[in-house]
Amino acid sequence: MFGKKNDSGFAGGGLIIFSNVEEAIRAEKVLKKGSYEVKLVAPPPDLRKGCDLALEINIVEETGIARMLLDGGATFVEILPIKGAGELLNIVKTKDFGEAIMVKAGNMKLTFDKRSGVVLNISGGGCPDIPYLHLNMIDKELSSLTRPKDNGYTLCALMLDRAYTEALEIRKKGTA
Repeated sequence: MFGKKNDSGFAGGGLIIFSNVEEAIRAEKVLKKGSYEVKLVAPPPDLRKGCDLALEINIVEETGIARMLLDGGATFVEILPIKGAGELLNIVKTKDFGEAIMVKAGNMKLTFDKRSGVVLNISGGGCPDIPYLHLNMIDKELSSLTRPKDNGYTLCALMLDRAYTEALEIRKKGTA
């Protein structure tokens, strides 16, 4: 439920809505640089305003966040309290194939070898930066890679980044 602290202490309770992916990514960078804890999420369909991404924020920090976004040149549609507004969509799923694990985030899939952590395949998307990201990630060990969101600029790159960070977490926990 929104507004309650999770294991990391993040309370949430607010959602920043954007009209496009680029603004959501820019806002995340501005706010993290300002030491705000934020999380890119998929908002419920009825709250979307042209973009499939939103930023979950601690709603008590709304005023400072709005000010920082405006000062940082990031634009947004609105900031909403999300208590009772519906569940954020879980966009990350995993599938264990025995010797490999596939992590799916949105429409992007990253498959890696359980033992070595080497990326075996990347699929999905259709955005223009995915072939470049594929070439830079395939046949390389997860921990040696640059994050996809640092090399890409589309929603596909952002979803691949989500899959990548989840794959790293799976390896770190030893659940692979």
